Amino acid sequence: MTQDVQFSVEANPFAAAEQVCATLGTLTDALFDERTSRHPAASLSAPRAAEHPAAETLFGLPLAPNGPVHTALDRLGTVTTAGTARPGTGARLTDRVVTALQARYGGGAVRGAIADRGTTSAALFQLPVTGEFADAKLRPPFAPALAALAAGQQTRQPVELPTGAGAEVRLVVPPGFHALTSPGGPPGVSARAVPPLPALPDGTHRPGDTDRTGSTDRTGGTDRTGGTDPATVAAADELARHLAEVAEELFSATGPEPRRDFAVISATLADLIRDAGVVYAGVCALELDDRTSDAALVVSLARHPLPITALATELATVRRHAEVWTVLLPAGPAAVLVEGRTAPVPGPLAADGQRRWVVTSAVQAFVPLPDGGTVLCAQLSTARPEDWELYTEAFAELLKSVQFGWDGVPAAMNGVPVQAPAPVRTPAPAQAPAPAQVPDQAPAAAAVAAAVEKEAEEKPVHLRGTPVRVPPADFNPFAPVAEVPSSGAEDTAPDAEDRPKGTPVMVPPADFNPFSMEGIPDAPGDVPAARPAGAAPVADPFGTTVTTEQKADPFGTTLPSQGPAVPPPPSTPPVVPAQAPPVAVEAAAQESEQPGDEEEAGPRKGTPVMVPPPDFNPFSMEGIPALPTDEPEPVAAVGAEPENRPFG
Repeated sequence: MTQDVQFSVEANPFAAAEQVCATLGTLTDALFDERTSRHPAASLSAPRAAEHPAAETLFGLPLAPNGPVHTALDRLGTVTTAGTARPGTGARLTDRVVTALQARYGGGAVRGAIADRGTTSAALFQLPVTGEFADAKLRPPFAPALAALAAGQQTRQPVELPTGAGAEVRLVVPPGFHALTSPGGPPGVSARAVPPLPALPDGTHRPGDTDRTGSTDRTGGTDRTGGTDPATVAAADELARHLAEVAEELFSATGPEPRRDFAVISATLADLIRDAGVVYAGVCALELDDRTSDAALVVSLARHPLPITALATELATVRRHAEVWTVLLPAGPAAVLVEGRTAPVPGPLAADGQRRWVVTSAVQAFVPLPDGGTVLCAQLSTARPEDWELYTEAFAELLKSVQFGWDGVPAAMNGVPVQAPAPVRTPAPAQAPAPAQVPDQAPAAAAVAAAVEKEAEEKPVHLRGTPVRVPPADFNPFAPVAEVPSSGAEDTAPDAEDRPKGTPVMVPPADFNPFSMEGIPDAPGDVPAARPAGAAPVADPFGTTVTTEQKADPFGTTLPSQGPAVPPPPSTPPVVPAQAPPVAVEAAAQESEQPGDEEEAGPRKGTPVMVPPPDFNPFSMEGIPALPTDEPEPVAAVGAEPENRPFG
């Protein structure tokens, strides 16, 4: 695919595999027609991995290095394996495979190529093609089968492999796809039945040596990269036979020309597929509701050290036209991308010879391997948007079947070992689990709590009221304060070592009552005379608080009273007859007014207050002056008794 500057072909290790997927989509659109043999759509979704006994133990199957790279199992699909410890020899196979297929079909001109042009290559068919991002309006929806992968589910631990085996992945490709890669893989990946010939001391083979396939090395002997190594010859012959079988399956009802065209054109992509790190490439031809449907599938491995969260963030940032989700597979976390793509169909491959464009819907998944430096990339594309849910369901089953194996050695990027991620031991549930269920999250939660607490401490607190200076943390507002001599002039400032920390404030005494009502004056006429300076305080008649003569509130949290909080009297208050005080109360009041009591009681702390009598009504309106005497009192009728007034 054509990438942006931040995700260019050089910087994007998955770009080559995306180019292979776009090329296969072009190939199916140009070569598949109504004569193509197709599987029913039920073959793509009928089998389920849970119904097969080997579904959960894919690493128990005899695959590479002691067997093929992928093999088909009945009622399950095609089991595919790939690993980081088997890169292959890098031998080129295209020319040998193309020559073998042309000899098999008797020569002749392939569609889009000239008969006597010489060697047939992908460039003659204007392959590979490079796709482009489609408009966001053409983006397919995130199908329910893909969204279900975001739910919590049980995860598998990587299978323990012997040291030196690296990281390995195995998965199941649903039936209905035709593989364009060899079951044995490229040369050097698996141990085939044809062993390499013994080499001479100088590293070359003996001229005229014949391998078990019957072919003779008449070039005087070359090394493995020359393509004459017996293992390379065996790999080329195996791929040629496999592509011929696939062409027979897809074009069984037609003549040899369509089979030859498909097999030869697919063979020209052999080296491109290997160089892109693709371990499986296949096409699908289905019949659904009396109509045809095609799709392409590519599975590859690439070196990428970013964690899955960083990779998902990078994809969502660069590919803004796509929709990126982070999901949890049985093999671990993964990123799933859904986007629309456009790819050209070259003129040499088109039936009418005219170049055109095709719009495809693509889904791509990125699954990191346990070694911390390799990522499995699986992608599927189709030009049939009406069959999108059918293909995404099969793609979701493919992702669920992924299993990992690892020898415990982290991958190395540029010679430096990469720290492998910790294995996922518990599934990610839909709701947050208890800390006891996920012990690995305790340090992270503690760190987050510490950060929040630190931020709360550093953030200033804004409260309503009078701004005050906050004392230091070790300030004790109730500690005794040394007496300051009242000389009338301020003393000199103490030394810096003797000066207390914080802003100097007035510390209240131990018996300070912040809820006292000293600022509120008593009723008129009851305000006692001010005591002279130095007089002893008066005792509290209630015995509950002890007050001293002091200044205003040193903390500035209360405001001094601005006057009595008594509402003004109504304009026309009712007439309230004066009540005679009870005899007992009046006698007690006379006794309290006799001189000599204060001297006998001695000095007391507090302000003298009037203790209300037992029948005191706090809701009475005795303090309100009566109406002028010249105003007659209203009566209901002549000679009627005055109306009772419930409030006195």
